[in-house]
Amino acid sequence: MKKEAIRRGMSGFPLGVFIGYTITIILSLFWGEGYYWAVVPALVEQCGNEINAVILQFILSGVLGSVCAASSVIWENDNWSILKQTVIHFVIISFTMLPIAYFAHWMDHTFIAIVKYFCIFIAIYIAIWAVEYSVWKHKINQINDKIKKYK
Repeated sequence: MKKEAIRRGMSGFPLGVFIGYTITIILSLFWGEGYYWAVVPALVEQCGNEINAVILQFILSGVLGSVCAASSVIWENDNWSILKQTVIHFVIISFTMLPIAYFAHWMDHTFIAIVKYFCIFIAIYIAIWAVEYSVWKHKINQINDKIKKYK
């Protein structure tokens, strides 16, 4: 399991960078007024210049991708209940996502903004979890139906 988590984590880094840059392109299309916004101005200010900010965001996006990919092995531990898997996965993802979002200035640095960001994060996590649960439940029911046909 540890070896697989490391393998997935390594492949998750470029995926995280890809997703991060895709998001910047989409945001620039809607709010960039014809310009590409690689990073938010607050990150440029914090880093001293745009290239340092872009490098930091590149690394943070890659780390986020690595952690998300590596933590996916949790769902394959059949000895754990779905509740235990969900809680452990949620803790890992939230303890990664929230600090990265804070340091990358993807949220304002106020208490209210952090609480709002966390609430949005929870809502998105629950939505993704519910969709995945429904998809897998449907697949399992189809397999069980096929097994019943052959009995």
